[in-house]
Order: sequence, then C-alpha cells, then structure tokens
Amino acid sequence: MPTPRPDIVLVVVDDLGWRDLGHTGSTFYETPNIDALAREGIRFSQAYAAAPVCSPSRASLMTGRYPARVGITQYIGGQSVGRLQDVPYFHGLPENEFSLARALRAGGYRTWHVGKWHLGSRQHWPDHHGFEVNIGGCNMGSPHTYWSPYGIPTLTDGPEGEYLTDRLTDEAIQLVRESDPDEPFFLNLWHYAVHIPIEAPADLVEKYTKKAEQLGLPMDELEPGEPMSPWHLSGQLVRRRRIQSHPGYAAMIENLDHNVGRLVAALEESGRLENTLFVLTSDNGGLATAEGSPTSNFPLSEGKGWMQDGGVRVPFLVCWRGRIAPGSESDAVFTSPDLYPTLLAAAGLAPMPEQHVDGVDVLPQWLGGPGERGPIFWHYPHYSNQGGTPGAAVRDGRWKLIRWFEDGTEELFDLEADLGETTDLARTHPEVRARLSALLDRWSDDVLAVRPTPNPRSRFTD
Repeated sequence: MPTPRPDIVLVVVDDLGWRDLGHTGSTFYETPNIDALAREGIRFSQAYAAAPVCSPSRASLMTGRYPARVGITQYIGGQSVGRLQDVPYFHGLPENEFSLARALRAGGYRTWHVGKWHLGSRQHWPDHHGFEVNIGGCNMGSPHTYWSPYGIPTLTDGPEGEYLTDRLTDEAIQLVRESDPDEPFFLNLWHYAVHIPIEAPADLVEKYTKKAEQLGLPMDELEPGEPMSPWHLSGQLVRRRRIQSHPGYAAMIENLDHNVGRLVAALEESGRLENTLFVLTSDNGGLATAEGSPTSNFPLSEGKGWMQDGGVRVPFLVCWRGRIAPGSESDAVFTSPDLYPTLLAAAGLAPMPEQHVDGVDVLPQWLGGPGERGPIFWHYPHYSNQGGTPGAAVRDGRWKLIRWFEDGTEELFDLEADLGETTDLARTHPEVRARLSALLDRWSDDVLAVRPTPNPRSRFTD
C-alpha cells in the first residue's frame, strides 16, 4: 500500500533571528513548544534566507529561484540612495511564476495561505498564485498594530483587544479542523510576528521585565555605531544590541511559541500530525541594529538588512514523524530556493527544474543521508533601513566572500573558524578570494543581477 502524501505546514516567522529560540542558543527567550518540535525532527545550524530582508526571501520560497532571478531584490515599497543610485526591482511577484502553491495544487493538494504576504498589490496576492484560501495576505509588510482592529484588508477585525498572532493561529486551526481527511493540504502560515511594532500581551511583557531585572540585564542599552549610509536616514546612527534583553520582544517570541504549540495540538487532535511535514523558519536575520534593535544575533555579526550572517542565517527545523529521525542535527548548508523542490519530492511529485532552477532537492539530507548542495549566493544591491550597504556574497563550504558595491572591495571569511566574520582573510588567501570572486561573477551574470551605479548627485542639504 503506498504511503499517503503528507500534509505540509510551512511556518515562516517574520524577522526571527538565528539565536532567538531556546534550542538555537537563547537564554532569555522561552520557546518550549518550538524546542519540542526541534527535538522530534531535524534542525539545521547553517540554513540561510536568500536575502537579508523580507520580500526577496519570500519570493524565493515561492519560486525556487534566487531573488535576483525573480527580479525582487528589495522589500517591496523600499527605496533608498546614498553613494550609489537605487536599483529598480519588480514590485510584485510576477504572475508567470509557477509558484510552489500552484505546483502542489496541481498535484492534488488543498492550498491555504494565512498571514503576511508582502509580495505586491492586489493582482499579486496569494489567490493569484495558487492559493485557494487567503487569510491576512496582502501588500502590507507589517501590521499597523497587533491589536484588533488591525486594518488588514484580507482579515476581518476581531473583538477589540484580540491579538493578531492568536487570531492567525485560530484561522489556521479552523482550516485544519474543517479539512477533508482524504485530501492533503499545504498550509502556508506566515506570521506577521515578530516584526515591529513590538507589541505583546501585558502579562508577558511584565514577566520578561522582571526576568531581565533578576538577571541584571540592561533592557535599553544599545551601542551607538557609525552614521547610517542612505540619505533618508541622514543624521541617524546604527545602534547595536549586544545581548538579548528586550521584554516586549521576548513576550512576542513566547506568544508565538504558544501559538505554534496550539497548532501542533490541533494537528494531533485531528489525527493528522503523524503524517504532517512541519517546517519552521524565518525570512531574514533578527533586527539588531536599528528601529529599536529588539534582539541580538551574537555571536553572528549584524542583523536584518546586512550581508553578514546575522542578516541571512536563520533558524530552520523540520519535523516529520516516522520519516525524520528525532533529535537530528545538521550543519549542511541550505537556502530558501531549496524548499520548493524539496517539498515537491516529499509530496511524491515530479520536480519542475525549469521553475525551481536555483533550488536543490535536499530531502535526502532531511532524512539523514549525506549530501552537499554546493555554493549559495546573495545579491542585495540596496541600502537597508538597518545600516547595511549594497553588496553581494557567496558561500562555498567554510568560505564566504562579500563584495561591497560602494567601493568594489571584497572580504573573505572562514566561517568555521570565525563565526562572527571578524577577520578578513582576502589578502592571506588570495587564491580562495579569486576563486569565489569568479564564482560570484559567473552567477551574477547567469541570474542577470542588476548592479548599482554611482550616484551622480551629492547629498542634498535639505
């Protein structure tokens, strides 16, 4: 008798940092439910988002392509200039992309999207990309508030005081409970949490305020750094958080964890958890250098909006009872485009290499086998709101090369020996630098990456 196709749940947490979970190293945030999931499956220590900001990574998850190939390289709506001009990009996920949802739907799956989308205006919303149900997905990159009334056009307001993460989980649970047991589903649950604004239930904020006081942690201590590079942030400084100590952010993390636990319990109650492939990850690194800098990614360098690992390395866990050995850990490198072909393989569907051209099927690694997916790449030709400057990068094995577009310099890091990217080895290992630089050049040409050019104007004084 053939094995039934698994239900697939993909939980993407917005701005969740690599060290923001208990099992990834946080000693301040409490995430017992997510940690339990990690113990039941496999967790990856070297998984990467395809970009240091949200929309490009989300486009990559949906298409199996690098953001530069899709044409979405900045968070949609973002624009900035500095020493370099801005680079044009698509402001919506092109309708000709045969999305992951379309592929699964064509393969017999029910397809549901719940939560943040941020991949364009009305004609680019989830229902135009293969999802039968869209609850909460629109052009918005963050909620105006986490408390009802939300003002999200694709989500009816709840009673006053209802919390958004609770509500989205309620909607996901209802879909699970009402589902046909003979039809597999793909639940694409993309939470708005833990993106700013930092708002959380008062009792949890009070809990972590007391916890920080008891541990002697400075809650508001930010380290002032260099001036921001983009013109629209002129006069502001990069402000880095070195330790995790923000009570409001910790409260949002715990509430998120509680809701993951609720969803898992609903899957168990419905009898579907035994054959559910459950994936949890983030769209970029934690927010650690601006906009309140609510978290810290230390020992990784920097955070959201930066080409360093703090901006692109993310939590990634997969649980699939009976298929993935519990308690598994992997240091295999993985990146966003890989999810598309891997989920098709898990669903028993044929690959679509003309679509997920950049993704690699890593299901054998998930199931405990060997494998190396080869080099991975980034192209972020924009200034970020968090202090990052335009650049591109490649990681191959232990080596990572970052190319900075403002001055054309390149930095080389040995990530096995130098997790925090503190020591540039470009001069001491010129042969490695040359090899990776050539690799990055070839890849950039292949994906038609648009490179920024010098700004012909000087900074305005007004």
